[in-house]
Amino acid sequence: MSSILITGCNRGLGLGLIKCFLKLSPSPQHIIATCRDPQQAEELSSLAQQHSNLHLLQIDLKDVDRYEQFAAEVNSIVGDNGLNVLFNNAGVSPKSTRLNFVKSDDLVDTFLTNTVAPIMLTKTLTPLLKKAAEANASTPMGPRKACIINMSSILGSIEANTDGGLYAYRTSKSALNAATKSMSIDLRSNQIMAVAMHPGWVRTDMGGSKAPLAVEQSCEQMVQTVLSLGEKHNGGFLQYDGKELPW
Repeated sequence: MSSILITGCNRGLGLGLIKCFLKLSPSPQHIIATCRDPQQAEELSSLAQQHSNLHLLQIDLKDVDRYEQFAAEVNSIVGDNGLNVLFNNAGVSPKSTRLNFVKSDDLVDTFLTNTVAPIMLTKTLTPLLKKAAEANASTPMGPRKACIINMSSILGSIEANTDGGLYAYRTSKSALNAATKSMSIDLRSNQIMAVAMHPGWVRTDMGGSKAPLAVEQSCEQMVQTVLSLGEKHNGGFLQYDGKELPW
């Protein structure tokens, strides 16, 4: 792939993914990382100073009205080659768990970040994905052509839900899974694929200190899974190591 855009890169999985893609040989020509406040993303900013192929763009994904301007900034980086991979990674998880503690504000805020933002950003950047697919017309469907990866969670699986609770997070990720499936169908004729990915239970601010996976472990395997994606994976729900998950 010549270009990849990853959202939510100031820390956690987003930052981990950036580090892993930078380590690839060859590394993508353009790695575009987003964060809300570059001033608060010291490590990411430092990496951008060290690597000429890492571009740091500021955007608050809740500010949907700025997406067109953001797309223009991305276009100025990738040019006629378009955008090969859009990795919608940014997400939030409110603390409330059980039904009697659910707050409508938490539901709305979580859906805006976890579901609405990835859908609207994908819509806005689809012309750049189409441009990449056309520029790589002879390349098989996958990340070297044009690909959307939506960071989901096993907690978004309805079939695997045996514990209940986590209403805002579970429902927002289930909705994102449904959106991913629709993207895979709607964009198939353009040779753009879409998959939902579960990073595993990872030791991040969101995952907590008891999680079994280190950020590096999860991200290294996710990158290898991304690189192995092909047409057969289109519309799938995959774990970080490539294992298929139940909807």
